[in-house]
Amino acid sequence: MIPRRLVAQVRRGLDRQPAVLLLGPRQVGKTTLALAVAAGRPSVYLDLERAADRAKLADPEFFLAQYTDVLVVLDEVQRSPALFETLRGLIDQGRRAGKGTGRFLLLGSASLDLLRQSSESLAGRLAMLELSPLDATEVTDPDLRRLWLRGGFPESHLASDGQNSLDWRLDFIRTYLERDIPQLGPRIPAETLRRFWTMLAHGQGALLNMSRLASGLGVKGQTVGRYTDLLVDLLLVRRLRPLHRNVGKRLVKSPKVYIRDSGLAHALLGLAAWDQLLGHPVAGPSWEGFVVETLIGVAPAHTQASFYRTAGGAEIDLVLELPDGKLWAVEVKLGLNPRLSRGFHNAEADLGPDRSFIVHSGSGRESIRRGVEAIGLRELCSALMALH
Repeated sequence: MIPRRLVAQVRRGLDRQPAVLLLGPRQVGKTTLALAVAAGRPSVYLDLERAADRAKLADPEFFLAQYTDVLVVLDEVQRSPALFETLRGLIDQGRRAGKGTGRFLLLGSASLDLLRQSSESLAGRLAMLELSPLDATEVTDPDLRRLWLRGGFPESHLASDGQNSLDWRLDFIRTYLERDIPQLGPRIPAETLRRFWTMLAHGQGALLNMSRLASGLGVKGQTVGRYTDLLVDLLLVRRLRPLHRNVGKRLVKSPKVYIRDSGLAHALLGLAAWDQLLGHPVAGPSWEGFVVETLIGVAPAHTQASFYRTAGGAEIDLVLELPDGKLWAVEVKLGLNPRLSRGFHNAEADLGPDRSFIVHSGSGRESIRRGVEAIGLRELCSALMALH
């Protein structure tokens, strides 16, 4: 097992709250992480995709009341949404009996219904965490090329060779399209959604232009919005909002859209090898998305992430509004000798960030002018994690 940074947060959540909800896409390692947490204490594990385990919860209050002194791990909890009401009653009973923490660890593939039901039913009783694919702080590769090319899903990253990794990702995409998404209810033709997903991969990091996407798919703009919402909800796509500040300039209002896992973006584009990636027009935007996703993942809790762009061309790829109110500006460049654009200088003058960085493809850090550091991704991750 690759040690995951989130393990400590799950344990702290269980020490603080009766329940922890761990969200993440399928195959990201939620079950492995949960079993590692459960191994250190008395526990019972139920997989709600298994008919036998669902049958045990035919009378959930009766079954779960037998396990007041152990951690109950409920996997794929979105399959039994009615459970949340039962859990609330059991948690409240436990609190009155002096057993107020560490009762339930819930695992789910994200869905709006799951988030809504859990927040409504278990308000004040639940810590919610998100497990993303492996990132630059969790792998030991001397450089980040394999992680960037293959992405962070453990089985893809650890595959014996590049072809096996690509085959795994293509199978993953097919399974989502043909099995997982239909289980959520929406009737979307798998081939149409795959085309849409691939169009987003070609436009990695571009502004969301629903009319252009709708024209390419032959559907209405509101249908594109529904498709986007679905992939965002499944934690497969990130919609990065624009920063809105009163700077006296006309600001871009459309969000930017990224395929969250770079390996999935490359699989959708048929990029199997390092030289294919570097020779493709998406290489720069893909590196940008890889960096943006990594930095958002390691930033302190309650950090607000956005980008800044004006109609006049001033632009910053990533703006992090930290919990202490400070503003960090991050520009992303593929290559080892990055240069700042006029757009970044103008945006920096608009916003006056507390710290400014340009993330390149190498390692180390150096000042390139007053107030701006050129820095490797791992070094900037370390700087953000030091703020926790």
